[in-house]
Amino acid sequence: MSSSCSGLSRVLVAVATALVSASSPCPQAWGPPDPPARPVVSCQAADYENFSCTWSPSQVSGLPTRYLTSYRKKTVPGADGQRMSSSTGPWPCPQDPPGAARCVVHGAEFWSQYRINVTEVNPLGASTRLLDVSLQSILRPDPPQGLRVESVPGYPRRLRASWMYPASWPRQPHFLLKFRLQYRPAQHPAWSMVEPAGLEEVITDAVAGLPHAVRVSARDFLDAGTWSAWSPEAWGTPSTGPLPKEIPVGGQQLVQPEEELQADSPAPPRPSLLPDPRPLDHRDPLEQVAVLASLGIFSFLGLVAGALALGLWLRLRPEGKDGPRKPGFLAPMIPVDKLPGVPNL
Repeated sequence: MSSSCSGLSRVLVAVATALVSASSPCPQAWGPPDPPARPVVSCQAADYENFSCTWSPSQVSGLPTRYLTSYRKKTVPGADGQRMSSSTGPWPCPQDPPGAARCVVHGAEFWSQYRINVTEVNPLGASTRLLDVSLQSILRPDPPQGLRVESVPGYPRRLRASWMYPASWPRQPHFLLKFRLQYRPAQHPAWSMVEPAGLEEVITDAVAGLPHAVRVSARDFLDAGTWSAWSPEAWGTPSTGPLPKEIPVGGQQLVQPEEELQADSPAPPRPSLLPDPRPLDHRDPLEQVAVLASLGIFSFLGLVAGALALGLWLRLRPEGKDGPRKPGFLAPMIPVDKLPGVPNL
């Protein structure tokens, strides 16, 4: 009886201790709030004239917090311009929209470097984060827009994809974009990739009869920064119908045999960009024969005239200085003192 009572008392003491521990407040909850810590800052440029920076607190203090943002242009170390001046800042970095954890710098210089200042302020103090950025290193264009995928009539393994520059990228001759394109048939996880030369690409190895997903990405033409995110996928299915019987070529109708267009045959080569070697005026065959005959006659007459001129020149050319003179040739030019009957003076 005494042992059972002692065991019951021990259980009651343990339960009471647990209740008291649960009802007592946590010691950390009553501690003072932490002062502000340096925020985490990152910057990105969608074009070569503007960039934006975003930030987030490295720790949550639970106190009213605000952020002061500014930037200035960095100068070459050791140069006279390293001293602060109105041309190097600092200038405020406007938060867009006001109060958001993002500020935007407009009218930046692509070849310059900038120092970003983001300061976190709460009632216990302030903490500053400085970040040096260069547009060449943080450049990341927006994804291309207007991606379209179309079938090519008569070719069951071809798809034509076309797109446009992102609206945020000012297209200039000295700042262009290059692109990469990925495509895959439906229910196939692996992507195939090509790098087009312009704003469109013809896929020549599509799977006949299956819809294909296509997406495109962009990057600065000189490899500055990184590739953009992929554009939203666009879908297209290769054509299943036959090629039209008549295809206009150069204003004429060219009949295309239907038996040459088979689904299993390899895709024909892409059209050449070289000029057509054929003449622009397709003449009648008889007219061409007449022209060739006229050219032959004129060539023969030209050869005869040349032979006659060469013979006459060989006949009349003067002999050497010591060679015999032809009789009667140049007779009027004999000196007078050599004529018979004329005394020497």
